[in-house]
Amino acid sequence: MKYFRTMISIVELHAKSDLIDFVRFPFNLYKGNKYWVPPIISDEIDFFDPTINPVFEHAEARFFLAKKGSLTVGRIVAIRNFTEIEQQKLPKMRFGWFDFIDDYAVSSLLLEKVAQLAKEHNLEFIEGPVGFSNMDKVGVLTEGFDRLSTMISWYNFDYYPRHYEAFGMKVEKRYSESEFLLKNADPKFFEKSSTIIGRRYQLQTKHYHKTSDVLAVADQMFDLFNETYASLSSFVPISNRQKAYFKTKYLSFINPEFIKFVFDKEQKMIAFAITMPSFATALRKANGKLFPWGILHLLLAKRRAKTAILYLIGVHPDYQNKGVTALLFAALKKEYDQYGIVNCHRTPELEDNLAIQRLWKDFYPTVTQRRVTYKKDISITAP
Repeated sequence: MKYFRTMISIVELHAKSDLIDFVRFPFNLYKGNKYWVPPIISDEIDFFDPTINPVFEHAEARFFLAKKGSLTVGRIVAIRNFTEIEQQKLPKMRFGWFDFIDDYAVSSLLLEKVAQLAKEHNLEFIEGPVGFSNMDKVGVLTEGFDRLSTMISWYNFDYYPRHYEAFGMKVEKRYSESEFLLKNADPKFFEKSSTIIGRRYQLQTKHYHKTSDVLAVADQMFDLFNETYASLSSFVPISNRQKAYFKTKYLSFINPEFIKFVFDKEQKMIAFAITMPSFATALRKANGKLFPWGILHLLLAKRRAKTAILYLIGVHPDYQNKGVTALLFAALKKEYDQYGIVNCHRTPELEDNLAIQRLWKDFYPTVTQRRVTYKKDISITAP
């Protein structure tokens, strides 16, 4: 059903308590959908709290709901990342957490609000859906609507891309997600390669079985992340406060055995891999709540999940294209076998990032989802 624009109002949210409606809207929109993975409501609200999330040191977010009477029919976040705008001189207004019913009036009014804010701040274009930085979710799903999402990617209905295009937006970046069976990773190949490469460059893979040991070297990992990904489009480095935030909020919960590091002879970290068991099914059972049973589902998933999510891999520029990832994969394969992992899922990767594509070719991956971000020059009048 299509609504008239005059029947829809756009409401800006200011108080933290108002964000409950914002965070809960997708629970109503995707109710009964077996592919959408709900967030933990309290975590999502805290993520948007400037007193908790240090990303707000260099970013501003404004939250909007689309209403038809008292009924919420859409939502969006307009984001200014000051590091991107002021230091990188990129006049962009980001937007994300963009959800809406299948009504062009709703989606266009929300996007018009973002464009209006961009003009007010002398920015030249809007782009989304994206988060605050490269650590956040990215892209609207264009293929793979019948596949279970992950906790670190957005899901959406198949009508979403049509709404972006109806607003006059063009594809800016393309991403793909893929999966491969763990048995495709031949242990003989990686064990032999990792041994040769380790000796050639005097490298050592370190295995940690305690979260405290992982946290002790996490700052080095984030520094390496900043160095590794600095050349990517719209990269925003992680600040010191964000390092502490990510350590507490995320790394402390991931199985330490699923995180691997490689060091050189001087004990400088030159590569890392952050992976995790899939929490998608557990989060669906939790349905937004940690207690009383949500936390139990998540804890069980840490031990029983059959899919591993390959979240983030970084290799120092001096060691790229030297086969260093063989050390990471050889170490991960042993841990995955111990946990009974069968399938590996790659999170969204830029399709034009040929270096990362080459990493996976010997695993015979199958693309399961594709997604894009859209861009619009705001000097163009929206339809």
